[in-house]
Amino acid sequence: MHPLSLYQRAMGPAYQRLAPALARFHALSGPQCLWGQVQVHAPATWLARVLALALGAPQRAVQGAITFELDARPDAEVWTRRFPAQTMRSTLREVAGQVVEHLGVARLTFVLHESEGRLVMQLQQLHFCGIPCPAWLRPQVVAQETGVGDALHFDVQATVPGVGRVVSYQGHLVVPPGAAASVGVSA
Repeated sequence: MHPLSLYQRAMGPAYQRLAPALARFHALSGPQCLWGQVQVHAPATWLARVLALALGAPQRAVQGAITFELDARPDAEVWTRRFPAQTMRSTLREVAGQVVEHLGVARLTFVLHESEGRLVMQLQQLHFCGIPCPAWLRPQVVAQETGVGDALHFDVQATVPGVGRVVSYQGHLVVPPGAAASVGVSA
């Protein structure tokens, strides 16, 4: 049996309740490349643009094709999102049942939940340039995925109190039907 993926380890038995396209995507291993469509919204204010720049996040509104490159290893996953106007890269690790994402100068810690087959990522902590972000300043984050047929639909938004929308993009990736043949969680 294949080793458990980062998301399988972080979610435990709840992983088995994900929609099939999500389970296949999050069980992928090694280098992978997926394609789809995306709509990106620009940061809302000049300060939001500065924060987006520090994260390596998209700076302007654009719509079009997205290429998603995944390098899934047992210890970490590197996600490279090639938006129509910019590339955004992050590294994810599973730490004590949570997913820790390094994105630009930020370290975000998420708890993963399954809800009616969807994957919902709930932000627990944020460190910016190594400094913990106080709860009152922590961004409001929507990060969720749904699976419909062979498509993984994503919706990612981050809004900082008093600053506005920093990151916002929605779209889908096509997950090959034969990808990650073994998605079960082993005991």
